[in-house]
Amino acid sequence: MVIDLFGLSAAEARQKFPAVYQHLSKRVRYDLDANGQPRVDKEGRKLGREWNARQSYKDSWWVFGEPRKDLRPALEGIPRYIGTVETTKHRVFQFLDASVLADNMIVVIADADAATLAILSSRFHTSWAPAMGGWLGYGNDPRYSKSRCFDPFPFPDPSDAVRQQLRSAGEELDALRKRVLADHPDLTLTGLYNVLEKLNADAPSTASRSPSPVKNGGGSTLTDKDEDVKARGLVLILKELHETIDRLTAEAYGWPVDLSDQQILERLVALNAERAREEAEGHVRWLRPDYQIPRFAKGAKTKTGELDLGETVVAIDAGKPACPKDRHEQPLAVEAVLAAHAGPMDATTIARAFKGGGRKIEPRVMQALINLARYGRVTALADGRFAARRAA
Repeated sequence: MVIDLFGLSAAEARQKFPAVYQHLSKRVRYDLDANGQPRVDKEGRKLGREWNARQSYKDSWWVFGEPRKDLRPALEGIPRYIGTVETTKHRVFQFLDASVLADNMIVVIADADAATLAILSSRFHTSWAPAMGGWLGYGNDPRYSKSRCFDPFPFPDPSDAVRQQLRSAGEELDALRKRVLADHPDLTLTGLYNVLEKLNADAPSTASRSPSPVKNGGGSTLTDKDEDVKARGLVLILKELHETIDRLTAEAYGWPVDLSDQQILERLVALNAERAREEAEGHVRWLRPDYQIPRFAKGAKTKTGELDLGETVVAIDAGKPACPKDRHEQPLAVEAVLAAHAGPMDATTIARAFKGGGRKIEPRVMQALINLARYGRVTALADGRFAARRAA
């Protein structure tokens, strides 16, 4: 239970909630012991906020923690928000009611849209987050840093139809987990996702959580306890929902669903760079336009920011070839990129493989691919990708 007096002055808190004010004065402002004396640490320093070196803590001793000036307004007017534990084995996002005051170990995303929750819950974001955020703790669990994991993440820009499907899947995912935990208090999210992790490890699919025919739901390595969690926790439905979300998120990006984790990271880093260039030119893709545009759009600078990832994933432009200006050389350059890649590629991916590339050269890349396929230099595949001749 948290006492939250945010927005009240000391006088207002005293007048409206005198018992609470007295409790906080004793236990927080002065932190008195049973004898009415201020408690001290092992160095003899008084622990109450009245003696705190941080001026804001001392001046606003009745206020819980240190209010986040950007977060509080962002949460006004929405019935719920998305939260995730900062350091945890499984990166799980869920809705928290607006009445819940998150502590410092919860990363808060002020968005009530289930489509956002679905995208964050997809393999595209959960592959990105640990690579960006680092690891922490006894179990070396991934740490979610908003500035590293959320802010630079390039969300897809889906059609209205796909967004609505993502929204429905996100609502169902959140509702399923809440219902399971309410019906079975001995189950935990960690326990559910431990079993889901085993099911995915057993599945023959190597690149994604896409559906695959696995005997007994992939449970060959499950213990009796795991089987119980799988049954009561509806883990097979949980698995199906995540597979649906992965498929819809891939569709939202316009990418294949069976990309490897490394391919996902490469594409997201390239898209991050593209978005940073767009935003530098004034084109910002707001997640909550009704809230964000009136507050941040005027004179907006780049929001996404091109990542400086060092060796974490890939260098965005370093070492990339330049796309030739000569139209006769362009097919040769495209063929060279395709030949250097381990497998088939689409025009979007090839365009991003060139220094300063992206959407602006994608039409030229596609035309080059069509010409190369016409003369048998590359093979056009049914899924819209192209394979180098040696891989045909």
